[in-house]
Amino acid sequence: MTVLGAREPPQNAARVKRRTDSFPHCKRNLRSAISHMEEAGPLLSSAGLVALPRDGEMHLGHGNQSFTTEFVFRPFSSVPTTQQLLFVLFLLLYLTIIISNASILWVVCTDHTLHSPMYFFLGSLSGLEVCYTTVVVPQMLVSVWDAHTTIPGASCGAQMFFFVALGSADCFLLAVMAYDRYVAIRHPLRYALIMTRRLCRRLVVASLFLGGLLSLELTALVFALPFCSGRINHFLCDVPPVLRLAYGDTRLHQTVLFSVGVAVLAIPFLLICLSYALITAAVLRIRSAEGRRRAFHTCSSHLTVVLLQYGCCGLVYLRPKADSTEDEDRQVALIYTFVTPLLNPLIYSLRNKDVKQALSRAVRRALASHPQ
Repeated sequence: MTVLGAREPPQNAARVKRRTDSFPHCKRNLRSAISHMEEAGPLLSSAGLVALPRDGEMHLGHGNQSFTTEFVFRPFSSVPTTQQLLFVLFLLLYLTIIISNASILWVVCTDHTLHSPMYFFLGSLSGLEVCYTTVVVPQMLVSVWDAHTTIPGASCGAQMFFFVALGSADCFLLAVMAYDRYVAIRHPLRYALIMTRRLCRRLVVASLFLGGLLSLELTALVFALPFCSGRINHFLCDVPPVLRLAYGDTRLHQTVLFSVGVAVLAIPFLLICLSYALITAAVLRIRSAEGRRRAFHTCSSHLTVVLLQYGCCGLVYLRPKADSTEDEDRQVALIYTFVTPLLNPLIYSLRNKDVKQALSRAVRRALASHPQ
C-alpha cells in the first residue's frame, strides 16, 4: 500500500508557523507541535493526526483544536512581601465596600422614610455593588496570596459573565436614576403617579435582564475561541485581556465588544446628559435661590458617581485597541472595582441628610435592642 502525501507534514508545519506569526502568544505553545509535525512523516499524513506532548495546554487531532483550559492571573509584584501587603489592602477595601453598601441597602429596606423611588434605586445600586465586587475580589485575593493559583476555564467564563452582566446593569441603573431625578424636578406634582413602585421594580429588572443578555452573548462569543496562553495580564477574567490570549482572528469579537460598550456606556451616558440638560433648564426656571440650590444638590451626588463610573469604563471598553495597553487597563480596572463601589455609599450617605438620619436611627435601634 502506497502512502500518499509523504511531504505534507513539513508543508502543514510551515502553514501553522506562518499562521502563528500573527499571534505571538501562540508561538511558544506551538513550537513543539511544529517540530513533531516535521518529524512524524507519512504516518501522521495518512492518519491525519498530530499528537503533541501532554503539556496540559494544547492537543490537535483531525482538525479539531483544544488549547489551554486553565488560566492564571499575572501578579502585581514579584516580591512576596508586596503581594502580602496588597492582599491586606484589598481585603480591607473589600470588607469596607461590603459593609457600607450593605448598610445602605439595609437602611433603605427597613426605614419607612426612605421608601421612595430615589432611595429604592439607591438600595438597588448598593445591592449591585455588593454582588459586583464579590464576583471579582475573592478570586483576586486568592491569586494575590498565591500567584500560582489557577482558575479553570469554566470559572473564568462564569466570572466574565457575572462581571459584565452586573457592571452593565450598574450603568443602566445609573441612567434610570437620572430619569428619576428628571421626573422629580420637572414634574414634581405627578412624580408619585409616574414613578410607581411597580414601574421602579420593572426598571431594575429590565436593567438586570438587558445586562445579562448582552453579557451572555459576549461571553459565549469569547469562549468559543481557543486560547493559546493561560497567563492573563489582569486580576480578573475581563473581556479585553482574555481576548488577547485567543488564537485566531478576533476582529469580529472586537467589533462585538465595541458594540456592547456603546450599548452599555455611550447610549446610557447620552440619555443621562439629556436628562441633566432638561433638569438644568427646569432648575434655572425656579425663582427661589434656595430651591435651585436644593435641586442641584440632589443631583450632584448622582452626577459625581456617573462621571467616575462611565469615565473609567469608557477608557477600557471604548478606547481603540491600538491606543490601550494591558497595564493601563489593569490600573483603570482597579478604580471601577474598588474606588467606585466604595465612593457610592460615601457620596450618597455623607451628602444626603435623609440617609444620614436614617443610619443614625438604625444604629440607635440596634444599640437599644442589645443593651449591655
